[in-house]
Amino acid sequence: MLKWAGGKRSLLPSIMDKIPDNFNKYMEPFVGGGAMFFELRNRGLITSAILSDLNLDLISLYTIIRDRPGELIESIENIDYKNNKEDFNAARDEFNSDPTPVRKAALMMYLNRHCFNGLYRVNLSGKFNVPFGRYNNPNIPSNDQIMEVSGALKGVELRYSDFETVMREAKKGDFIYLDPPYQPISETSHFTSYSSGGFGDKEQRRLAKTFRDAAKAGVFLMLSNSNSPFIMELYSDFNISNILAARNINSNGKGRGKINEVLITNY
Repeated sequence: MLKWAGGKRSLLPSIMDKIPDNFNKYMEPFVGGGAMFFELRNRGLITSAILSDLNLDLISLYTIIRDRPGELIESIENIDYKNNKEDFNAARDEFNSDPTPVRKAALMMYLNRHCFNGLYRVNLSGKFNVPFGRYNNPNIPSNDQIMEVSGALKGVELRYSDFETVMREAKKGDFIYLDPPYQPISETSHFTSYSSGGFGDKEQRRLAKTFRDAAKAGVFLMLSNSNSPFIMELYSDFNISNILAARNINSNGKGRGKINEVLITNY
């Protein structure tokens, strides 16, 4: 549905091999592009779910898709911005001017497909500032795709919330998948701020503590992150698997290609 930096679509085969055999509620506190949720939903493995994120624009978009898909489709059809830098910058300015929720959701879909590598980055003022992507034929999702995603989100709880708040609600037998902003493995890989608050070492440690607490409560947990010494130490007492992932958003072209990431589970 959305292009999303760090999205897990290409890694789903590796990830799906490691999900629990059975679980109750599904929770995803860093939902992003939602590849994991939509795959589980398509396979009929989700009965109830909470999806959350600290990106308010993202949660607002999903809420509009779930509850008002027809209005969103109409608003997208009324977007006059074309595939050029001038129109992109105008759309970005309009998006940052805080239009109506439906219009903002439509603009976010336009920006997502036309910006550089599907990034969502904000400046210190909380304004979206990703540059034009220069793609030949970017396509906004079709009406049918929007309606399909709307159907998948029916009955799903969507929250603008910190990960810890959601994780503390998990009960024994629930399954939480965590895909936080990754620990940088080099200076050039640390180039974007997903939200104005950032996600540094302190937040990684807080996440690891919450992970450990949830594990003690009998919750199934899976976490993706970079294969860095810091992350390996934080989760050294859990099961860690290496997977190869394509990196294509590094600001330095030499830093792109296949890299090792880790999947961490408590089961």
